[in-house]
Amino acid sequence: MVGKTKLPKRGLRTAIGDRVTVLMMIDPDIAAGIKEVAIEEKRAAWSVMEDAAREYLKRRKRRLSD
Repeated sequence: MVGKTKLPKRGLRTAIGDRVTVLMMIDPDIAAGIKEVAIEEKRAAWSVMEDAAREYLKRRKRRLSD
């Protein structure tokens, strides 16, 4: 491999764009539900959680502004 640079392989846990890694503890049943939805929708669990968090923050903001 002289002269060749090996590019890092992007795995499922590699941050995409400006995203950051977050570690949290949640109930096992909730984690299982998130995984189930991710499999059904053919997407990553982090994407399901990101959408859920975004929706929660929108609802919270509306509730606080009323």
